[in-house]
Amino acid sequence: MIRLKSILKADHTLALAVFLLLIFGLVMITSIGVPKSIQLSAPGVLYPNCSDSGVDCYLLFKNHLIRLGLGLVAFFIAFKLPVKFWEKIAIVLFFGMFLLLCFVLVAGDTYGTISKSWLVLSGTSLQPTEFAKMALILYLAYFFTKKGRRIEDFADGFVPFVIMSGLIMVPMLMQPDLGSTMVVGIIAVSMYFIAGARFKHLLIGFFAALFLAIILVSAIPHVRDRFTAFTRVGEECSEDYCWQSEQANIAVGSGGLFGKGLTQGIQKSYWLPQATDDFIFAASAEELGFIRIIFVVIAYFIIAYRGFHIANHAKSNFESLVAVGITVWIVMQAFINIAVNTALMPVTGIPLPFVSYGGSSLIASMIGIGILLSISTQTENYARNLNRRRDAGARYPKPGRYRRIY
Repeated sequence: MIRLKSILKADHTLALAVFLLLIFGLVMITSIGVPKSIQLSAPGVLYPNCSDSGVDCYLLFKNHLIRLGLGLVAFFIAFKLPVKFWEKIAIVLFFGMFLLLCFVLVAGDTYGTISKSWLVLSGTSLQPTEFAKMALILYLAYFFTKKGRRIEDFADGFVPFVIMSGLIMVPMLMQPDLGSTMVVGIIAVSMYFIAGARFKHLLIGFFAALFLAIILVSAIPHVRDRFTAFTRVGEECSEDYCWQSEQANIAVGSGGLFGKGLTQGIQKSYWLPQATDDFIFAASAEELGFIRIIFVVIAYFIIAYRGFHIANHAKSNFESLVAVGITVWIVMQAFINIAVNTALMPVTGIPLPFVSYGGSSLIASMIGIGILLSISTQTENYARNLNRRRDAGARYPKPGRYRRIY
């Protein structure tokens, strides 16, 4: 059993923001998911009705509720386990996920997409990419902690960092899953910076990544098409590669300030692909409007603020780096998804954390938040009382402006 004392010491603001996003996701999947639920439950029925036998208008809601239950179990396990446990298994977990990502390239399934990213097991699917993000965060935190100030060295710091990050990113690129690769790259660079990387090494990495990105955009047809679509936002489009962005724009724009009301959205029924998954933000904006959907954005800002606050007051460098990695992962993935939904970025297939329909992303994110809240139980009582007299032998960092570790 999880001790009540630990729960009371956890960051309540962070936990509340995540809880509200989970409830929001359930509500919107119920509202938006009816057309897809009908399609999945009664594919051969010509004029289906929710009252007909065999037609389940809430199939997606029921599936998501089960996945949320599994996510909550994973959350409580991650919250209960000591952070030292994650530090001990970081290496094994990292290389295990690397092997699993390689296995996906051989035995994976596209699941109706262009990416071979899923393992199909007994009628359900698993996306290892989502769990690989957490594995990389734990390993890099362990790696940087052991390296200490040697992380500033090119041969002993920068080169191993690039190799280890590449072990996760290259298999993702080969699927190809460019959205997750982008998120993983941002996570890795953020943790590397906080660990004490030299700016000249960061610049070398930036220009190398930019050069690689230009090659990928030029060489891969569907990536080139998506960038072309991004440059043509607002123009009439009937092609597959720009259809998603155009329909998402219509959904967001037609919602106006106050939205059309729950279940009243039109785009989700016929035009907006993946309305409950990658484009749930746009579909929700149509039904709720700008005034309401903006609270979703605020929730992620709260997660960012509380996550970095926890990292800034963590009792060890490992915990601080893990907190930074988890916070950057959740928040950057959210804002990339929102940017795609509002045509501020080219289309990338990544879910909205805690909100989108899907099991792997939800469970992996819940594990991450469980670890982050576990770290907060060791820091919050200290961090909240900034004015108390500090003991000279305190193990905790002094509260104040966020700092790099080395």
